[in-house]
Amino acid sequence: MRPEHYDVVVIGGGQAGLAIGYHLAQQGRRFTILEAAGEPASAWRGRWDSLRLFTSVRYDSLPGLDFPGDPDSYPGRDDVIAYLTDYARRFELPVEFNSRVQAVRARDGGGFLVELADRTYEADQVVVATGPFQVPFTPPVAAGLEPEVVQLHSSRYRSPDDLPTGTVLVVGGGNTGYQISEELAHSREVHLAIGARQMPLPQRILGRDLFRYLHATGLMYKTVDSRLARRLKDKETLIGSSPRAARKRGIQLRPRATAASGTTVTFADGSELTVDGVVWATGFRLDHSFVELPVFDEVGAVTHRRGVTDVPGLYFLGLLWQHTRGSALLGWVKDDAQFIAQHIDAFAQDHATSSALLASEAGSR
Repeated sequence: MRPEHYDVVVIGGGQAGLAIGYHLAQQGRRFTILEAAGEPASAWRGRWDSLRLFTSVRYDSLPGLDFPGDPDSYPGRDDVIAYLTDYARRFELPVEFNSRVQAVRARDGGGFLVELADRTYEADQVVVATGPFQVPFTPPVAAGLEPEVVQLHSSRYRSPDDLPTGTVLVVGGGNTGYQISEELAHSREVHLAIGARQMPLPQRILGRDLFRYLHATGLMYKTVDSRLARRLKDKETLIGSSPRAARKRGIQLRPRATAASGTTVTFADGSELTVDGVVWATGFRLDHSFVELPVFDEVGAVTHRRGVTDVPGLYFLGLLWQHTRGSALLGWVKDDAQFIAQHIDAFAQDHATSSALLASEAGSR
């Protein structure tokens, strides 16, 4: 039996997948959104309970639906989950849960085959919208710690109750590492290992949200090929946190963690710390191994221009710095989604025109 056919298959049902889904619905496309998890907003459900966005409600909306609440407030994890769940329901987006894609291949005669464990779909176009937070990364030094040391990647951390009451080390000096350290510092001795210093920026300046200034000055819209973006794209900016503020909260700052043995972690300056628990706030790695098409460079990175690849009809959405600083953020992914939706529409119209010409030529023979 021939596989079911769609105009577009979207892989990933998070914020990027929902944003492009909105535009596809507006275009009247026949499409589906394949989500590996069993429930909506799975990436957000995997974050810690007290997480708060560093972007205010004013900047957290997907296309077609305002994020609810005071525009100057900062949503929590559960607020985002509720919003994304309502978004998919409100626009009746066709999300298929428990649908992990195993392969995307070229189809004989054009288009793509999207293969899952129990079924295969045909698609004229495919959008890979799996986002930047795919595979939790824990550095190899973690293997040197004894089983008695409780170790969690930040993606598994939920609350201080997950860790012992003794000395806890948080490894990773980005926003995640600082936020988790600050929460833990209320109830235990906390050390924060920072591999590279990040630029700290206040959450609010003169009573206004930081992103109002970034928006007004155009800094949020500097493209990845600009001089400023080339300087910033490999650095994480701290929003609302800083080394100075961390020290005031009693957090002891350490340099990069370089080794671990037993219950002891060694740092770049030669100092050591005996730990009862470790949170690895060391980020994520991408996994696009299921895409079996020539769209990767020699180090495995996607080659694209604002998500448009050299394989006609194949797109990526929601990548870090895909086009601007905001490409992977909840409230800014809509800009790239609209751009890709325009390409999808143009591709479909060209395809329809080509098919009509071929049919006309065949009929005149």
